[in-house]
Amino acid sequence: QVQLVESGGGLVQPGDSLRLSCAASGFTFSSYYMSWFRQAPGKQRELVAGITSNGRLNYADSVRGRFTISRDNAKNTVYLQMNSLKSEDTAVYYCKAGSPNGNWGQGTQVTVSS
Repeated sequence: QVQLVESGGGLVQPGDSLRLSCAASGFTFSSYYMSWFRQAPGKQRELVAGITSNGRLNYADSVRGRFTISRDNAKNTVYLQMNSLKSEDTAVYYCKAGSPNGNWGQGTQVTVSS
């Protein structure tokens, strides 16, 4: 079955960087659109970034220029490099395989606070 396991979250200060990883299994990873979403307390889950099977990228306006999504098909892993983190980036970050329907990981908490 499809499994998505996120890692790399944590508590950081404003301006710091983090790299999230999502290890995928149970499907043909290289053929799938992969994306990162986030959900802050009291808010709806929102798309952060996505990457197609052939490497086309899309980003939310709020993270463009600070975050970078990438994938390693040999490792069945998608990454989210997050730089210049802000307090408003605090959320649970989820990996998703497929769109619009798809499978979700369990999420990893990112907290940006001084």
